[in-house]
Amino acid sequence: MSKKYCLALDLKDEAELIAAYEEHHKNVWPEIIASIKSSGIIALEIYRIANRLFMIMETNDDFSFEKKSQLDAANEKVNEWETLMWQYQQALPFAKPNEKWVLMDKIFEL
Repeated sequence: MSKKYCLALDLKDEAELIAAYEEHHKNVWPEIIASIKSSGIIALEIYRIANRLFMIMETNDDFSFEKKSQLDAANEKVNEWETLMWQYQQALPFAKPNEKWVLMDKIFEL
């Protein structure tokens, strides 16, 4: 059985930064792909409209955000990638301090 999570984040609202962010995601570093998979994420998609990003993650039953945070904190390449991405990203107006991707609430399912 898998779980699904949806998260949101904004990009800085500058066309050249948005284009650079998308370019980076055409060639995500292999270490980042490996870290995503090893944390229990089965599938991950990111969508964009204007400067708003939506991430949809499907995970296995062993996945937890706490475990992913611990793994990420200990991974030099993940930290390097996150620092690079933060040049293009900006927190949602209501995000908590140091919170990037914000978990969304499911309000409907068919």
